[in-house]
Amino acid sequence: MSRHPLWPTTGAATITAFPVRGDGPAPAIVVCPGGAYHHLAEHEGAPVARWLNSLGVAAFVLRYRTAPHRHPLPLLDAARAVRWVRYHAAATGVDPARVGVLGFSAGGHLAGLLATETGPMLTDGPHDAVDEADPRPGLAVLCYPVTALTGPAAHRGSADNLLGERAPEPMRAGLSLPLRVSPATPPVFLWHTADDESVPVDNSLALSRALARHGVPQEVHVYPSGRHGLGLAGENPVAADWTARCAAFLRGRGW
Repeated sequence: MSRHPLWPTTGAATITAFPVRGDGPAPAIVVCPGGAYHHLAEHEGAPVARWLNSLGVAAFVLRYRTAPHRHPLPLLDAARAVRWVRYHAAATGVDPARVGVLGFSAGGHLAGLLATETGPMLTDGPHDAVDEADPRPGLAVLCYPVTALTGPAAHRGSADNLLGERAPEPMRAGLSLPLRVSPATPPVFLWHTADDESVPVDNSLALSRALARHGVPQEVHVYPSGRHGLGLAGENPVAADWTARCAAFLRGRGW
C-alpha cells in the first residue's frame, strides 16, 4: 500500500495503491468512497480495496476533493486517477486495458459521471505526461449511488455540496446520471436496498432504465432492506451477497 499525490501542484487529492502480484498484468479498479461530497467514508475505501485484492484485482483508493471544492474538481480528480493508473501500469503490475471504477453513494455518482462523460476531459493545472492516458473506465460498479441531483429522488446534500445551494436546475439536471447515458457508456453493475432512506432506490432504477434504453450492458440487484452506507455489508447477510454477484460480474467481463 502506498499513497501518491494526483497532481504535481496540489496535495488536495491523492491515490492509494493496493497492488496485487501474479503471473501477468492484473485488472485494476479505482475506488471512490462516498460521503455526500462533504467527506470520504473510510469503510468504503481500504476495506473495499482489500476485498478487490482477494479477487486478484489491483485497487486504487481515490481521495478526491470535496466541499468547499465544487464541480468539476472531483470529476477532474477521478479522471486523473484513471489516467494515473494507466500511466503507471507497468510499475504497478496493471493491465492498462482493464481499468474500471467503483463508487459508493456520492462516490458512485462521481464514478458514474466519469463513466458517462463523452466530451474531452480537461486537466487541473499544467498538462503533463499522465494527462496523455485515457481517462475513461472500462466498466463501472455503482453501489447505492446518487444518480439524481434534481427531482423527487434527488440527494440534495450531495447536489448542494458539489454545485452549491444556488446551482440552477439545468446544471443539476446536466449532472444527473440517467440523462448522461449514451451507447458509449461502459458496462455497469448496480446495487441498492429497497428501503434506503437517504438515497432512494429510484436513483438506481432510473439509471438502469436509461442504460436499457441505450443498450448498455448492466447487472442490477435490489435487496429488500438495509441502511444507506453499508459498504461491504458484512452486517447485512442478505445485502452482503452483492460482493459475490459483483465478483461474478467482474469475471464475466474479463476482470
